[in-house]
Amino acid sequence: MKTIVLLSISNIFMTFAWYGHLKYNHSPLFKVILISWFIAFFEYCFQVPANRLGYGMFSAYQLKTIQEVITLVVFSAFSVLYLKEDLKWNYVVGFLLIVAAVFFIFKK
Repeated sequence: MKTIVLLSISNIFMTFAWYGHLKYNHSPLFKVILISWFIAFFEYCFQVPANRLGYGMFSAYQLKTIQEVITLVVFSAFSVLYLKEDLKWNYVVGFLLIVAAVFFIFKK
């Protein structure tokens, strides 16, 4: 559970680092890059321990799969709440297909 919580926190930081600047498209690019790097530092402070703690309990493939599912959930919430974009049906279907892939990744 610690791994999933840490990966979730790291993903929130990374989503803001990668996409938070989209609301500020008049800001100078160099400023956006520096701020994104600053935010990404905190993402790594959670991501690295998450993978260290989780590896062994999960395979590297499983850790990556968990991270991708968390990314989809966090990004969907971010897009709707922060960027004010609609979550369209075809996005949901695509995400569900990715979640279906999780079944095969974790299948023994």
